[in-house]
Amino acid sequence: MWSTLSNAGVPAADRFEWFTDMVARDLVPVTVSSPQAADFRAEAAFLALGQVGVSVHTHPALRSRRPAALTRRSDPEQYQLALVDGPNPMWISQHGRDSGPASGELVLWDTSRPFEAGTRDEHGTSRCLVLHIPRAELPINPDKADRLLARRIPARRGTGAVLAGFLSVLGEHAAECGPEELARLGTIARDLAAVCLAEHADAAHEVDAGVRARALLERVKAFIDHNLDDPDLAPAVIAERHHISVRALHLLFQDEDESVSRLIRRRRLERCWADLARPELARHSVRDVAARRGFPNASAFGRAFREEFGLTPRDHRRQSLASVPPDGH
Repeated sequence: MWSTLSNAGVPAADRFEWFTDMVARDLVPVTVSSPQAADFRAEAAFLALGQVGVSVHTHPALRSRRPAALTRRSDPEQYQLALVDGPNPMWISQHGRDSGPASGELVLWDTSRPFEAGTRDEHGTSRCLVLHIPRAELPINPDKADRLLARRIPARRGTGAVLAGFLSVLGEHAAECGPEELARLGTIARDLAAVCLAEHADAAHEVDAGVRARALLERVKAFIDHNLDDPDLAPAVIAERHHISVRALHLLFQDEDESVSRLIRRRRLERCWADLARPELARHSVRDVAARRGFPNASAFGRAFREEFGLTPRDHRRQSLASVPPDGH
């Protein structure tokens, strides 16, 4: 589960020291300076996913250094891949390369090498989500991985976007997962990171076919979620967009709990369930809500909804809206 930390309850004079101790313990030892050190408000969260981990850090402007002496003294031997998504861009310098200001992008560094990092502006809050991958767990030749250190990697397209989306929503459902499920999520995160990094390091051939297949499965699932409202969304369309055969698409789902068609139907029904409970959509008919979410046939939608949830769409809407105050709040 997520372990969350905040220095809000720490005396202002001790908050900066609290932050530096937390970073040394849960990320990697560094020396830190900040123009906001007198009242340094920060938060962090950590999630263990089997062999890999995820952490989220929100903090004011800072500059950090990991000199060779600290590297020799303590090294978790990890690649740390950060999704920088706060309002204050961040940069990192390592292995003779400077990333420049990163915002809405992925940046990789190696805990076994010295580095410097910081925020672009002296004011404003920075936020980054970091995937911790043991060096031995990343199936890419280290020389190829070194090409990506301190280099900005796009997170709004391709596998980078899928990885960023996957990491960003972990917090929503991690509390519902048991240890085995969390370990599986860690494997997925590692595989997505491996494929994403390999694509940018010209090392795709080094990634195991099983790893590539799992990453492709997550890309397919993300594509489905982004296109659920299209009534023409079907296995043939999905396969064509991902340059694979329909048979290959079905093989991707052979070890999943549901087929690709069943996934599409379930996710559409879940969105309809949520829409029918929204007061601002009460003036729209059940038929309109269903059509908006990819169910053009109202009768088929009604049967599918009742089969999935055990009550009719109208009964669900009536029960949901009955509990909403007249002002909608």
